[in-house]
Amino acid sequence: MGRSRGGLTTKIHALVDADGRPVKLMLTPGQAGDAPAAAALLEYLAPGATLIADRAYDTNAIRAVAAERGAWANIPPRSIRKGSFAFSGWVYRQRNLVERFFNRIKPFRGLATRYDKNPANFFAALKLIAARMWCQSL
Repeated sequence: MGRSRGGLTTKIHALVDADGRPVKLMLTPGQAGDAPAAAALLEYLAPGATLIADRAYDTNAIRAVAAERGAWANIPPRSIRKGSFAFSGWVYRQRNLVERFFNRIKPFRGLATRYDKNPANFFAALKLIAARMWCQSL
């Protein structure tokens, strides 16, 4: 396994709830784009929810899937987008919940430094930390 497929550049994609707890986690190689991973995560989006994501997830497909689920996609438009969509900067501030999740996993040295080169072991450790977060919030 190369360094770009499970080493230092592995990307963690997370869907979190309104309390910043992980609902769905996913790993992708570092060279993979962010938007294709979103389709798998959006299956777990609650109907009527608000999808808050960064510019990397601004695609027509993601907006269409969110609309099918009855969710509002509050995603800032990329600079190359021709059309405009409803966007609220005030609601976008709540995106810090997912950033808080990522900051809460950083103290765990094995995850932060990506010591585990096997993706299954790395993902298992990530799920254990996510379960600990759920237990602490109850």
